[in-house]
Amino acid sequence: MPTNKILYVILSLSVVFIALRANAQESGISRNDNGKDCFRDGLQCIVDKNAIEKRLKAYIASRDAHVGVAVIVNGKDTVGVNGSEYFPMMSVFKFPQSLAVADFCLKNNVGLSDSVKIDADEIKENTWSPMREKYGVRNLKLPLSELLDYTLQQSDNNACDILFRFIGGTSVADSLMKSSGFDDIQISQTEDDMHREPDLCYLNRTTPMEMARLFDRFYRQEMRHDSQIHEFIAASMMSCCTGLDRLPAPLKHSDAQIGHKTGTGDMNSQGRIMAINDAGYVFLSNNTGYAIAVFVADSAYGMAETSKIIADISDIVFMALSE
Repeated sequence: MPTNKILYVILSLSVVFIALRANAQESGISRNDNGKDCFRDGLQCIVDKNAIEKRLKAYIASRDAHVGVAVIVNGKDTVGVNGSEYFPMMSVFKFPQSLAVADFCLKNNVGLSDSVKIDADEIKENTWSPMREKYGVRNLKLPLSELLDYTLQQSDNNACDILFRFIGGTSVADSLMKSSGFDDIQISQTEDDMHREPDLCYLNRTTPMEMARLFDRFYRQEMRHDSQIHEFIAASMMSCCTGLDRLPAPLKHSDAQIGHKTGTGDMNSQGRIMAINDAGYVFLSNNTGYAIAVFVADSAYGMAETSKIIADISDIVFMALSE
């Protein structure tokens, strides 16, 4: 072939290669160091959600428990494993309850510093209650802010039921969820109800995806800025003291931040833990944020091992999205 024709072919191929490369860059597709497709959105780089889902399914398949996971990344990509199935919320319901408290206070001109009267008979002795440990069983007046902190940070059962009484019952929280578009968050039982009849725990239920949606709306879509009380709720969950061995576990040596609410159940009649749960929102330094809900029901393992299932799932998601 003549030299000028060879040069022409080489030049043509070079032009085609440059054009294909430019097109790939414009479409936002690149390859990360592991050879996986990485979809870019500004400074964000999100690993293919199918890869995350595959890892989660492989991990969950070998666990002797019913596990549900939902992840919503930047309000766009969703990952779910049993994400549309119902699970008992346990104390995770105290997050939507707190939103009902905020709604009630805004409608009735109640502030965080306003006091709530507490009768001694509302402070039950045979239940989890750091508030009782501090104040004892007696008539009290506590600021609303303190009751919310006890409920959200320490999952205090007495504080929870006092707040239900304060706003008018569980139906008020349930109705708010329905009117806000969260039909799959169902709240009908108090902590005292469930303590007296453990099977009632299964009636306060939701799906992992619905709870992830609520956390996404609250933190990413900034419902947390709707009022001073909403901002207080957001800050309180960012300082949650329970379940540090669950969703927060893989984040502790990073600069990621999490606001979350845990739930912990007792043994059921089959000798299995009813549910160990954690749900929240994670802020990463790479401009990515994600809502995550992990519910583990009917676990054959002990408390620590079941909590580790949540931590391992959190680690799978965190590592994929922070790469």
